[in-house]
Amino acid sequence: MKFVKTTFAGLLISAAFASGAAAAECEITLRSSDTHPDGYPTVEGVKAMAAEVKEKTEGRICIEVFPSSQLGEEKDTIEQTQFGVIDMVRASFGSFNDIVPITQTLSLPYLYTSPEHQHAVMDGPIGEEIAAAFEEKDLIALAYYDGGARNFYNSQKPIQTVEDLKGMKFRVMQNDVFVDMMSALGANATPMPYGEVYSSIQTGVIDGAENNFPSYDSSGHAEVAKYFTLDQHLMVPELVAVSKTSWEKLSPEDQEIMRTAAKNSATIQRQLWAEQEKASEEKVIAAGAEVIRDVDKTAFIEAMAPVYEKYVTTPEAQDLVKRIRETQPAQ
Repeated sequence: MKFVKTTFAGLLISAAFASGAAAAECEITLRSSDTHPDGYPTVEGVKAMAAEVKEKTEGRICIEVFPSSQLGEEKDTIEQTQFGVIDMVRASFGSFNDIVPITQTLSLPYLYTSPEHQHAVMDGPIGEEIAAAFEEKDLIALAYYDGGARNFYNSQKPIQTVEDLKGMKFRVMQNDVFVDMMSALGANATPMPYGEVYSSIQTGVIDGAENNFPSYDSSGHAEVAKYFTLDQHLMVPELVAVSKTSWEKLSPEDQEIMRTAAKNSATIQRQLWAEQEKASEEKVIAAGAEVIRDVDKTAFIEAMAPVYEKYVTTPEAQDLVKRIRETQPAQ
């Protein structure tokens, strides 16, 4: 790991001064980082946790949430949380892949059949196993948030089957799993910066891209790629974690308050995310987007066999995938 940089330390000092009086009122102030802007479901989830913790500890413990990457980007803030420079972090599992390798297995395509299935996995015994892996890296996993489902959208035609994807060009993030996923589906992966997607679809450089409803809406991509296929090929969990250093300074009673508040905040965050997805979906449909819901997911899942053969190579990972698929969503 890198040592804390002077510029980063300076940023933290500035942030601490900015928080001023609010921090002075509390015996313990925990700083929590998020890359998303104020008002985003993950930010509001941690704020809800903070409110419950402050109430249950009668103001002794405060959690200050710093949104919009004020304390740094996800990978940097994860590292600083491991060191105890930052007390808490909210980050995507994707940012933990190099630190906690098991998170890559939890982020494979078509691993979950629905958001409810993912929630059941993360809230059960498997989620507890993952938490233990984080603790080995000086992070205490407190809550698993919903990061939404990524779906395909394009400018050419409705996509309902794997065959419909063959030969099409889709933008993906620079990620080997994403590239291999597209190849397994018979499409051509085109890694490129997110900011270039709109013009690339508009000019025909690519046929489409993939993301969740809020991103499809806010990016304006619905204007140039009106066919949105609800295949939910990727659902990457989000994590709220606290530094082990900060955690061990808390009493067992306060730790229990933190855990309970975090669990309650996950329920709130997931509801906020569902509402945001619904609002974005309604907005793009009203603007002329066509949402394709009749998708043969079984064929998409079966097409992932070579991807799983490449990335799920150990007996432990194979057993984990099996148990995830056998997990039933809560009724």
